Amino acid sequence: MIFQETKIKGVFLIQIEPVEDERGFFARSWCQEEFKSHGLNPRLVQCNISFNHKKGTLRGMHYQTTPYQEAKLIRCTRGAVYDVIIDLRPQSPTFKQWLAVELSADNRKMLYIPEGFAHGFQTLADNTEVFYQMSEFYHPECAEGLRWDDPAFGIRWPKTVERIISPQDQNYPGCLP
Repeated sequence: MIFQETKIKGVFLIQIEPVEDERGFFARSWCQEEFKSHGLNPRLVQCNISFNHKKGTLRGMHYQTTPYQEAKLIRCTRGAVYDVIIDLRPQSPTFKQWLAVELSADNRKMLYIPEGFAHGFQTLADNTEVFYQMSEFYHPECAEGLRWDDPAFGIRWPKTVERIISPQDQNYPGCLP
């Protein structure tokens, strides 16, 4: 795997290194030792799938609070997403800054998100599926979110004919205090 740190410390874009032949390819997408060697949280306790029927579906911006903050490894296994994170680490020089990357079944890139970030995405194609690997179990009492369109963050979401957002995601509060 190729680990490329982004402009936000601790966040990595990860590319597989396919070994190809006439059958197709084989590639590693997870290795505890490689993640440890890059200083990333190697703990995996849960995997989730998000399937989205329509282009323009927006999910986010979600996070879990202490003591159940979670690291995530995100990969789009079908279709494409505009994947967005917001740094919620108060001690970080990039506190309240956001980063977006395109993850798709075609580019096979993954995004490693350490603890202390809000995460969301907008689908760029119909029938998009996103695969999450999580370092912490889901704790509904610690599940929180921020408004996807809060001007305090200024996230530039892709334009879409129709944006589909759950009532819960539409009603999250604005910026952190």
